[in-house]
Amino acid sequence: MEQAAAFGLVCFVSLFAVVEPLGLLPIFIGMTADLPPPTQRAVARRACLVAFLTLLVFAVTGQLIFRLFGISVESMKVVGGIIFFLIGYEMLRAQKTRMKFDDPSAREREEAEGDVAVTPLGIPMIAGPGALTNVIVRWNEADSTPRRLALLLAIVAVMLTTLILLFAARRVARVLGESGIRVLLRLMGLITMVIAVELFFGGLTPIVQRMNKPV
Repeated sequence: MEQAAAFGLVCFVSLFAVVEPLGLLPIFIGMTADLPPPTQRAVARRACLVAFLTLLVFAVTGQLIFRLFGISVESMKVVGGIIFFLIGYEMLRAQKTRMKFDDPSAREREEAEGDVAVTPLGIPMIAGPGALTNVIVRWNEADSTPRRLALLLAIVAVMLTTLILLFAARRVARVLGESGIRVLLRLMGLITMVIAVELFFGGLTPIVQRMNKPV
């Protein structure tokens, strides 16, 4: 049980760092600036629900995807490590890694209330390539039921945390300020890069060992 709890904690930290909900706050505020508070909360709920379902589907069907495309877990770890490292590097420089609208005020209200919650907010801003790679790799690392439950709980916890932060987006942004958000981005970026190195060499080592084995 302690191993499952430790595994769940690693899953939570790595997924939280990749989802980067604190970095999403200013973008969310800009995208929903013209909406009343109840509608903003509805958009946040829908976006987090879409992201949660997407992450859940990719986690559970990860092995099927591997078999379908002939992908090994080790290869996914190497690619995931590279993606995480690049994301962490951009976060360490306190730069936004997500797309944003050129003219947020020009969006129609119907789009803001509906489609924006699904894309780009839910996918790929919250459930982006890094998050999807993360849950696929972690699910394949979960070799027992307690570990898989720990991963699912970690996904739920990250989505709930993201939802709470989005609900309090304006308040959090005022309290932290621009400099505070940048400091947190750099801290999460450093953690992401460390996780990326572990993930990269965890996948590369078995590949090199197989290459060195005599035929």
